[in-house]
Amino acid sequence: MTVLLLRLAGPMQSWGVDSRFTVRETQRYPSKSGVLGLLAAAMGRRRTDPVEDLLHLSFGVRVDQPGRLMSDFHTAHDWRTGTSMPLSTRYYLSDAVFVAAVAGDHSLLSTLDERLADPVFPLYLGRRSCPITGRVSLGLSELPLEQALRRADWQAASWYQKQAEREVRLPLHLDAPDDAEHTDSVRDVPLSFNPERRQYGWRRVVHPDPVVMANPKGRERRDVDWFAAVAGGA
Repeated sequence: MTVLLLRLAGPMQSWGVDSRFTVRETQRYPSKSGVLGLLAAAMGRRRTDPVEDLLHLSFGVRVDQPGRLMSDFHTAHDWRTGTSMPLSTRYYLSDAVFVAAVAGDHSLLSTLDERLADPVFPLYLGRRSCPITGRVSLGLSELPLEQALRRADWQAASWYQKQAEREVRLPLHLDAPDDAEHTDSVRDVPLSFNPERRQYGWRRVVHPDPVVMANPKGRERRDVDWFAAVAGGA
């Protein structure tokens, strides 16, 4: 089993898994459907093309820089008729950085690794208004998926590392093994990207202990005795 590691960073990201009507929400970490869609775009597949081979890939995410939640009041017109579309509120993550991992057949992942360096279609982070920045592929690993995520270099921006503490904890979100007991269910398995009949299936997600990583650039943690401070001020 081979693992392909991906760096997902950009000014904005949006990973919708449970949007309804005119409110388009975002999950706080990348969705499996969004990442598989990104890989399909790199390979030159259109929305109507099959993606069965990608559905067999195991998936996991590490949150290296959580970013901030922001919203945008969205207006649009149908370019064919000029008709106004319903007004909507759309949510995004600003300045977030993630390390995602997909695991599967070595031949397929080697091909994906090559295509990410020269993608056929533009790559974006959940929505077309969210272009990806910097390198995407962090290379291949022969470690198990969770271990590959735990050992990958921290990808947070330098300014963020300087603001963080000397020891950081990076949350993990992984496909749940069959015997997992405490899981969440997420509907983000892309059975079809076809705009005329988009279909998504359910998967179980597990959240193991976060990755604990040293941060030499970080600031020293200062524990303040607030009671002593108040007493001294009095």
